Amino acid sequence: MADDKLRLEKALEIKAKEEGFVAFGIAPATLAPKTQQRLKQWLSNGCHGDMIWMENRADERSNPTNLWAEARSVIMLGMSYAPATDPFALDDVSDHGRISVYAQGKDYHDVVKGALKRTARWLVEQADCAVKVFVDTAPVMEKPLAAAAGLGWQGKHTNVVSRDHGSWLFLGAIYTSLDLPSSTPGKDNCGSCSACQDICPTNAFSEPYKLDARACISYLTIEHKGPIPQQYRKAMGNHIYGCDDCLAVCPWNKFAQAGAANKAFLPRAELAAPALVDLLALDDAGFRQVFSGSPIKRTGRDRMVRNALIAAGNSGDPALIAPVQALLDDGDDAVRDAAGWALEELASAQP
Repeated sequence: MADDKLRLEKALEIKAKEEGFVAFGIAPATLAPKTQQRLKQWLSNGCHGDMIWMENRADERSNPTNLWAEARSVIMLGMSYAPATDPFALDDVSDHGRISVYAQGKDYHDVVKGALKRTARWLVEQADCAVKVFVDTAPVMEKPLAAAAGLGWQGKHTNVVSRDHGSWLFLGAIYTSLDLPSSTPGKDNCGSCSACQDICPTNAFSEPYKLDARACISYLTIEHKGPIPQQYRKAMGNHIYGCDDCLAVCPWNKFAQAGAANKAFLPRAELAAPALVDLLALDDAGFRQVFSGSPIKRTGRDRMVRNALIAAGNSGDPALIAPVQALLDDGDDAVRDAAGWALEELASAQP
């Protein structure tokens, strides 16, 4: 029986790699009590900000069997999106916006979930079991589960770090009723390195391994719906959707191969280096057209224009004054607020 399970596990790993996954491991359908306690403490401290769904479904998130009682094993899979270009390339190009590497190609939700479903369907055909697949949108603690399955470890930036793929992995989970042999858990290899902590523009890490989402640029530009808090606007620079700084600086990325990345995540030209002047001119229809098929589409036009206005204010570029002025009477409160701030910043930057 044990040999049969091992053969099934090996065949499953081969199938997963055929579907584009580069990392594979199996974890038991349970999380360590300390992981559950960390989640509870993080939520009680309000570090999740406006992400109320994390609080509302905390119990389901805290353990796989709380979400699905039949779960016995969790198959964790990683798909690479390692960039071929330097994520810091636009750092000093102030009239263009920086979009996180993961969002420059096709929507990872669609790509990863499709591959997960095909892999899970194969498993059901082979083993006549029950399965459920999850990518990011369900109450699943993918990162601790990935570490438990041996895909890597949760680094000081709180994301998964792989010895082979650095910080560039999309995670997917297959919950199954099968009781499969567990992989060896990942070992923390961060050591004394503090690169990800040191580079954070907004000091969002209260200490290593602890992130306050309310101060994180990724949260502020994607999840936060109102005006950007004043204390973070200058630090945002030209980040307009997400932030890769803590990921990109990780020394383990030297082992990540861009060739291992799924081709679906290759950057689209219009998302690799968008001009702020073009983003400031977007209306709803234009936004939907530019960001069709991208994970960015869920933020909506108003948040994107708000973010572009903050970047414009930080640019010091007089050519952006007129497009910023045109948004002072925008229909969205946060856009109007950002436009007023940006105009003041641009005016003060002129000789």
